[in-house]
Amino acid sequence: MNRPTDPAASADRAPRAQARGPDSAIGSEALLALFSNAATPDRLLSAFADGVAGLHDELGQLGRYLQSANAAGDWTAYGRAMRQLIDKYVRYVELDTPPPGAADAARLRDLLRHTLGEALAALLRNDPALSDEAIALASGFRSWTPGDDLDVLGRRLTDLCHRVGVHTQDTEEQISLLIGLFDLLLENVGELLDGDSWLHGQIGQIRALLAGPMDKTTVEEARTGLRQVLFRQGQLKKGIDESKAAMRTMLGTFVERLDGMAADTGEYQDRLAGHAVRIREARSIAEFNGVLDAVLEDTGRIQARAIRARDDLVAARRELEESERRISQLEEKLSDAAGLAREDELTGCLNRRGFDEAFGREAKRARADRPLCMALADLDDFRRLNAIHGHLGGDAALRHFADIARLTLRDSDVVGRFGGEEFVILMPATTVPHALAALARLRTVLTHRPVVHDEARIALTFSAGVALQRPRETFESLLKRADLAMYGAKREGKDRSMAAPD
Repeated sequence: MNRPTDPAASADRAPRAQARGPDSAIGSEALLALFSNAATPDRLLSAFADGVAGLHDELGQLGRYLQSANAAGDWTAYGRAMRQLIDKYVRYVELDTPPPGAADAARLRDLLRHTLGEALAALLRNDPALSDEAIALASGFRSWTPGDDLDVLGRRLTDLCHRVGVHTQDTEEQISLLIGLFDLLLENVGELLDGDSWLHGQIGQIRALLAGPMDKTTVEEARTGLRQVLFRQGQLKKGIDESKAAMRTMLGTFVERLDGMAADTGEYQDRLAGHAVRIREARSIAEFNGVLDAVLEDTGRIQARAIRARDDLVAARRELEESERRISQLEEKLSDAAGLAREDELTGCLNRRGFDEAFGREAKRARADRPLCMALADLDDFRRLNAIHGHLGGDAALRHFADIARLTLRDSDVVGRFGGEEFVILMPATTVPHALAALARLRTVLTHRPVVHDEARIALTFSAGVALQRPRETFESLLKRADLAMYGAKREGKDRSMAAPD
């Protein structure tokens, strides 16, 4: 077997019969025909060698070496030359990205048309001019085909983007001004109300919502909470109105009875005056005794009426006092009804709003000798529990955990539920070891007191993460660290607690 020479050593000694210099480089049409006829691997390798040999300089020399190796059937040398070609040229040459084909350009056109004509036009529906321009541009891109001039459409699209940016900025400023105006109105309304008004709670909730970042979820939660408050306050206000109506009725009866007593007293006095005249005109003992009997009869009758009136007045006074006490209690509940929006309806734990307020209070009191720990507890395999026992069983498990947590933990500890099966526990004046010990006690009590639902005993476990608040650490940061520690406990096998790094 004839072995080809190394191209790096003597590429010019490659067989001239197979070599193609720069002047005789194979044309693209001929190369295409050559490759199209390469039905077998050896023909494909030959076509590749001929194609490379038609290139200039060192690449042409490598091509001639490939031709030589192919002619000799030395595929080891052919592979070595291919490896040299790849290492030296292919690996380090950055090829220009070919322009997109007509199909890709048409697809981009359709995507842009869809974005302009539907998505952007819908977002700009409150500005008819911008919306119409977006639709017109979409129509323009619909008729565009690859190769057509894009200058006019490009300028229109650039102008539209600029106008949309200005419109968005104006809209944001308008929303900010409206929110500020609404907040000012609520502030003034709050100042006009007396200190005991039950509307203060509602106004405070809305102002807190306006002050923080708003999204659909936050607004919906505030709406749901406020609806609960309004329903509860409506019930209490109805009770107050009914009690006040009853009080007005009793006061009317009271006044009528007083009027009756006054009338009886006046009649009695008139009769006494008549009896006095008869006494002065009496001519005998018999006449005097008759008048005296009449006086005693009238006196007894008015005395009996007075006693009955007195008893009625005492009873009416008691009823009035009871109604007043009931109204006072209802008004107090009405003032406190806003607190319902800070509680989770299912478990009675604090919701996110109520927990945020509790954290704010405890964070202010936290110091070096009064550390603040937060624990995030997640019930294990809760989806499986729901699948086996139904949502009612899941609700029973959530209520049970909340009840056991409140029973086991200290009165100063705060338990909140943000949704689902996650509970957040705030532990003031608590170090991480003590927080872990408290969670261990909670886990022990849950083990001995399982959930009972539909005569079924449900074992309940949880995984928890504990984090110690760093100086001036925000609520979000502390919760995130506790959350990461909780997921670490999940990965370690569940039914355990893990401390977050300090």
